[in-house]
Amino acid sequence: MVLKTTGAGLLAALGAAVAVGAAAAPASADVSTAEARPGLPQPTAHLQSTDPGRLVDGTTGALGYAVAPVKNLRLDPWAQSSADVFNNGVSVEPDNGVGPVATSTLTDPLSGGGGAQSLPAVGPLLGVLPG
Repeated sequence: MVLKTTGAGLLAALGAAVAVGAAAAPASADVSTAEARPGLPQPTAHLQSTDPGRLVDGTTGALGYAVAPVKNLRLDPWAQSSADVFNNGVSVEPDNGVGPVATSTLTDPLSGGGGAQSLPAVGPLLGVLPG
C-alpha cells in the first residue's frame, strides 16, 4: 500500500508540531534548574586557554595534505599522447626587431605531463604553499 500525502497535509502536521512545542515550552520554563536538581552543584563551564602556536602548526600541517594534490595534479589529461592539443605551438616574429614570441613557453610544461607547479609564472608562487 502506498501512502500519499499532500503538501497541505505535511504543512498541517508541521504547524501542529510547532504549536505543541510552543505550548510545552512555557510550562517547562517555570521550573528552575536548582529546583529540578536539589542538592547538586550548579554546572559550570570553563574554556581552555588557546595556544596560537599549536593552532598554526595544526593548520599548516593539514593544509599541506590538502594542497599537495592540487599542486601536483596533472592539468592536461592527454599529455604525451597524439591527442594532446597543447603539443602544438604558435610562434610570431615581429618586424620591428623584437625577438620571436611563442606559445610553447607556456604549453611545453603542460604537454610534458606537468602540473601547476611546472607553469612558468604559477610554479614559483605555488612553492610558497606547504605540501
